[in-house]
Amino acid sequence: MNTIRKRFGLLGRNINYSFSKGYFTEKFTNENFEGCTYENFDIQKITAFPEIIKNNPDLKGLNVTIPYKEAVIPFLDKLSKKAALIGAVNTIKITKKGKLKGYNTDYYGFKKSLKPLLQPHHKKALILGTGGASKGVAFALDELGIVYTFVSREAKENAIDYGQINSTTFDDYQIIINSTPVGTSPNVEAFPLIPYEHFTQKHIAYDLIYNPAETQFLKKAAANGAQTKNGLDMLVFQAEKAWKVWNK
Repeated sequence: MNTIRKRFGLLGRNINYSFSKGYFTEKFTNENFEGCTYENFDIQKITAFPEIIKNNPDLKGLNVTIPYKEAVIPFLDKLSKKAALIGAVNTIKITKKGKLKGYNTDYYGFKKSLKPLLQPHHKKALILGTGGASKGVAFALDELGIVYTFVSREAKENAIDYGQINSTTFDDYQIIINSTPVGTSPNVEAFPLIPYEHFTQKHIAYDLIYNPAETQFLKKAAANGAQTKNGLDMLVFQAEKAWKVWNK
């Protein structure tokens, strides 16, 4: 019997550490999805993306990671409503006619993983970083009714800079989210430069990073009593949502 071959993959730069390939390969084996494969498409520049599509006609779907969640958008034929609102894409469905449609399942994964931690006093969040990942986080916070402020290396129209964070900031913001890659393996000693001594038991420290499982950001926050959460559950939730998108 000929098994229909379905190929999926991850688009990114320097992604051999990636969660997705291992996760989907294991899923295909455990759940008997015969003929399904998952591979990394590691490109140095987004301009190489059309070649991947051209040279791999049996591709059915892609995940997108750093640094291409925003840069990939001009190469797509269509965006889902939510991806268009968010302005970042982490899932691409390739239709039978070869059209590319972008989705964002990051916001869904983040929202689903944060929700169980929330208590009535968790009203405001600081989002460290302003890249593609931060956009999905912001959209999820909007849906949860949580006010947020972005933190960037330089103050911008919609962001404060790291130097502006002090004890008053921690009084006002009870959720601190790291959406930057700072602290990702192999640079495990790195951490965002914020005053960790102001974390308390009333705070949630959430890191989108999952490797290492406990970043310096989470360790330092936990040392001051904060509730901590890494990005692993978010990844699992967004991956399963991507699988539904590809197969609907």
